[in-house]
Parts: sequence; C-alpha cells; structure tokens
Amino acid sequence: MSDVNEPEVEAAVPTRTRIIAIANQKGGVGKTTTAINLATALAAVGEKVLVVDLDPQGNASTGLGIDRSARKTSIYEVLLGAATIRQAIVPSLIPNLDVVPATVDLSAAEIELIDVPRRTYRLRDVFSQCQGFYNYILIDCPPALGLLTLNALVGADAVLVPLQCEFFALEGLSHLIRTIERIKTNFNPNLEIQGVVLTMFDNRNNLSDQVAADVRSFLGEKVYNTVIPRNVRISEAPSFGKPALLYDHRCAGSKAYISLARELIRRETHLRAA
Repeated sequence: MSDVNEPEVEAAVPTRTRIIAIANQKGGVGKTTTAINLATALAAVGEKVLVVDLDPQGNASTGLGIDRSARKTSIYEVLLGAATIRQAIVPSLIPNLDVVPATVDLSAAEIELIDVPRRTYRLRDVFSQCQGFYNYILIDCPPALGLLTLNALVGADAVLVPLQCEFFALEGLSHLIRTIERIKTNFNPNLEIQGVVLTMFDNRNNLSDQVAADVRSFLGEKVYNTVIPRNVRISEAPSFGKPALLYDHRCAGSKAYISLARELIRRETHLRAA
C-alpha cells in the first residue's frame, strides 16, 4: 500500500521493546478491558505503549477511541503483507499510546494465511519494525487458540493471563499453560508467563476468594497481588470510546489498573536486572 503515509515516529526510547500477549482461550474474562486499561495506565506514567488489536471484533480499538473510519489500514493488512505495521499505527487520544486497529476483515485471516510462508511468524517478523520505539507492545488476543493467537504467542516475549474468578478458572488455565509449553517447545523457546491477573473479583462472593486462593496455590508468585474488581464504571467506559481511567479515574476499577501497571513495571524492572 504505497499510497499510505507512514506516521512520524519520535526518537527511540532507550530500552528494548517488551512484547506481551494478553491471552486466554475463554471469552469474557477481561482480556480487552485489561489491554485497554493497562496500556492507558502505563502510558500515564510515561511508558510508550503500542496496543495491537488482534481480535476481529475490534473492541480494543473501539475502547481506545479509534473510530472505524480511521481504521483504513489494520492488523489484517499487516499480517497479509499488504502494509507495514508502521503504516497501520494510529495515535490514540492518550499521550504515549498508539494502536494498530482491527477490523472484521481479520476474521478471514486464519484461512488466508494457511498457504503463506512463515504463517506462524508473521507478527514476530513485523514487530522488528517497532523495536526501540516503544517500551511495551500489548497484544489483545481473540478468545480462541487459533492461528491469530498462535502468531501473538510466537511473536511475544511473555503472556499476561486475565483469569476470571469463576468455578472453571483453573481448568481453563491448565489448558492455556499446556498450550504455552507446546509453543515454547516448537516455536518460541523464550516465551514465559509474565503473570496472571485475577479479574471480575467480587469480595461479597466466597467463590471469588476460593478461586483466588486456589490460583495462588497453583501458580504462586506468578499471580499478581492486584486484583481487578467487578465494577460498573469499567463496563460502561467502552460505550463512550474511553478507557475506564479516562471515563472515571476515581472508580475502583481504574485504581486497580493503576496498581496493576505499577506492579507490572516493578516485575519488568526486576526481570531486566536479573
């Protein structure tokens, strides 16, 4: 797409870009909500962040205020080789936060990529164009373990797993961990679980406490101390095209994502120092 102008890019940030896939094969666990609000919180403290919307529903794009008319070049064109990732980047209204949006065309990508060379490495190959320009790339994965999510996990350094506090949480988590181990063996030996974030936590519900205890017993320090509560304001924010942190920065959900961002930065700083 030679007629698409690449956006101006500021001076490189002085660190290697950390690529984190936000993934869980279950739907409705808070992946997109976590991608939107964690990215916003990271940007608010000065980190330069790129959100890659890899879900054909495009909810992360909508939740960050990217109108559908502004999605002329999307991650679909990037995966198919019709555009560079730099051409697909759209600045959000939030300083330090850019988006590679998704459109419904992405739903056809898994079929169209079947005969494409290096089909599982498409994202890894294009991310090299962004190295050094962002502190973090966050990939909002679709709720399935298909070729799109496989691309995200092969292209990522680590996986952040939002986990809803519900009865079958550990069963789904075990499945995802097995998938991650297979990807490490066959495609990306450096992939690691960056952390597990407990979402939709209801402190009035004994089940939430029990699930949290079980997950912490199973994964120990991989589970974040921060938990994301059930919160009406978080649910309302996407309909206004805003992250919860812009919609109502004082609500419990916004405060939780600010805490999560701080905890993530501490973990990443520790990893770089190790």
